Amino acid sequence: MRNPMESRLPDADMQEAPRALLRAARRAREIARQTGTGVVVLRDGKIVEESPDDDADDPASSTLTVRVMD
Repeated sequence: MRNPMESRLPDADMQEAPRALLRAARRAREIARQTGTGVVVLRDGKIVEESPDDDADDPASSTLTVRVMD
């Protein structure tokens, strides 16, 4: 099984793109916690606003309140 954090793009500059996206997601959630706002993401094909839990650091494992946006 292939590592999901490994880029399949041949360009050497793009090899770090998946990790950069995770850093950006973590920073966005940190800012959302600090400002009391939600983070809008695509989850299961739907656009949702998530409200990250104060103790969560990892976007993949955080406890969330999710609101589906129509």
